[in-house]
Amino acid sequence: MEILDFFTANDKQHWLNEIKKSDWEAGQLLYKLLRDDEFKSFSGEKSKVLLLTDGKNLASFCTYAEQDDVKEPSITPWAGFVYTFPDYRGKRLMGKLLNYVYSLAAADGFSYIHISTGETGLYEKYGCEFWKFMKNMNGTESRIYRKKL
Repeated sequence: MEILDFFTANDKQHWLNEIKKSDWEAGQLLYKLLRDDEFKSFSGEKSKVLLLTDGKNLASFCTYAEQDDVKEPSITPWAGFVYTFPDYRGKRLMGKLLNYVYSLAAADGFSYIHISTGETGLYEKYGCEFWKFMKNMNGTESRIYRKKL
């Protein structure tokens, strides 16, 4: 398994096609943002799309972003678009990506990393704590988790 940054990867079209295989609505949004070259305007110029690869297969992906679906400029950075493909679930592979995101945020001098989700009980496994509810870009309540770095 290897972690790649989508924007510096050699075969961007291949990895874009792999992201498109996601059966998750937010994964399809990420695909569209990347395909249409709108990801950086959505998430911030310094944002990254991280890919956990298994050879030419995509096991998992997430973003390390200045902004996410909760548009509050005073809260940054975010781990977003967190997804693991079904064949790779149950192996705690997402932890590899999240730990990588945590290390990027710490190296950038941040004290916390944030995650916006509708899930309960998932991110606690990776050291995150529920912080508060906030409205996301669709106007619905999102659970905001954060991890102290």
